Amino acid sequence: MRFKLALAALTVLTTTSGCVGKGKYNALAAEAENLDTRLKEEKSAREAQEAKVKELEEQRATLEQEKEALSTRLATSESRLTASAAERSALERKNEELKALNDELAKNSRRLAEAKEALEKRSSEYENLAQSLKQEISDGKIQLSELQGRMTVQLKDKILFASGSTRVGKEGQEALVKIADALKSVQGRIIRVEGHTDDVPTDKNGPFPSNWELSLARAMAVVRALQDAGVDPTVLSAAGYGQYQPIAANDSAENRSLNRRIEIVLAAKAAAR
Repeated sequence: MRFKLALAALTVLTTTSGCVGKGKYNALAAEAENLDTRLKEEKSAREAQEAKVKELEEQRATLEQEKEALSTRLATSESRLTASAAERSALERKNEELKALNDELAKNSRRLAEAKEALEKRSSEYENLAQSLKQEISDGKIQLSELQGRMTVQLKDKILFASGSTRVGKEGQEALVKIADALKSVQGRIIRVEGHTDDVPTDKNGPFPSNWELSLARAMAVVRALQDAGVDPTVLSAAGYGQYQPIAANDSAENRSLNRRIEIVLAAKAAAR
């Protein structure tokens, strides 16, 4: 789904290349390639999990056969008056070992089932979120990505804020309402709003002495907008990273624009501690 959306956007840009900058076209092409790579990685991870399930099921069958054979031997031994005490003891120890192996296998099977369920849930959440924000993604207002169980909704600052402002504009409010509607159904995750800027210094005589304060103030404005739109405030948090986590070199107006962004990160609660 992610790759198809990026590919569709790239196709539109190709057919209208006379109106679109080469840098934006290359950025979308790179995004499409990156999404394709991530999709392949997710597919490989799923196949590895399924192979592990199959391997454990085969081990379970082998252990069940061994258990049945040992149980038969133990019953036969007990029915014979001539069976030695040493053999009986050995068989009992073997039975205890088999029970321990069965217990361990059961634990591993539960852990594997939980991991598989979590993987399927993440894929389902991503697809649901992507479908809910399909139009905004297609319009280039929002970018959606997933890596190592963390989903990220990225918005350029110009969608949300006027230059130098921390007040969310009308277009940004509309986008955040759509995002909030999609986030309401997400369970078991924290939602952290992260503010980022380029490396252009703020006016030291203005309301924000540095990009730290500016990025945090914008993240807080988005948190308040999401809460007002119905997102549970107990799962919301804000962070400001200033200019220190760029996604492009601050060597051109276009790249600096990429670095000025808001990212809404969804992570598992346990992983976020």
